[in-house]
Amino acid sequence: MKIMFLGDVMGRAGRNAVIEALPGLREEHKLDFVIVNAENSAAGHGCTAKIADEIFAAGADVITLGDHAFDQKEMLTHIEKEPRILRPLNYARTAPGAGARVFEATRGRKVLVAQALGRVFMSKPYDCPFSAIEAELRRHPRGPSGVSAVVIDIHAEATSEKMAMGHYLDGKASLVVGTHTHVPTGDAMLLPGGTGYLTDAGMCGDYNSVIGMDKGEPLRRFITGMPGGRFTPADGPVTVSGVIVETDDRTGLATAIRPLRHGGKLIQRG
Repeated sequence: MKIMFLGDVMGRAGRNAVIEALPGLREEHKLDFVIVNAENSAAGHGCTAKIADEIFAAGADVITLGDHAFDQKEMLTHIEKEPRILRPLNYARTAPGAGARVFEATRGRKVLVAQALGRVFMSKPYDCPFSAIEAELRRHPRGPSGVSAVVIDIHAEATSEKMAMGHYLDGKASLVVGTHTHVPTGDAMLLPGGTGYLTDAGMCGDYNSVIGMDKGEPLRRFITGMPGGRFTPADGPVTVSGVIVETDDRTGLATAIRPLRHGGKLIQRG
């Protein structure tokens, strides 16, 4: 199976680029399943029902969120109506929606998708992401009578925590991919046990920015220590960033992994 994961969609420019690019990417790479992290797609803060519908219509099978899952209040009710949207698994126990589900890919194959929040340098004391994901894996074993692939979105600040999750799940998941920090890493690899791993998928946004935000206000705050206005997403050329993993249907493990960089100005040559 060939699965694509796209990193944090940033603002209007990011979501428009993803919506425009997805149909062609599905065709070009012969994708069987597509996951998009859209937690920053609504002006950098959360996701709305309308935006989610547009991303699904463009070709996404699942949308994951993150620590900004409910910044848009309508998501508190919409996530209960739309099972293809996942919030973090280890969020508040009373939170609406789900953090893991099994979805259908091409040819009836099943894919378990789960997301968990890291705890290092994060603003709230979330439940343990390791035990939360382990419980889901026990409920949904890989194999002919279970799921064909397992994709874990670890939404975390610390690269060490993301790496720890990758090694913890090596041989148990098809892909462990990091989100949240908006900077694509160059460490896409197959771990020894057969799990595809990438510390951060990067963002789908304008990289002539400070992690997707127009440079002016972040620079002002770093230099003066004082806010001068609101953060606004940058709206220049967008690079669609993510990763593509190929899996073995029999074992559910990865056979190949490569980063995706589409459009924009992230890669300069010359």
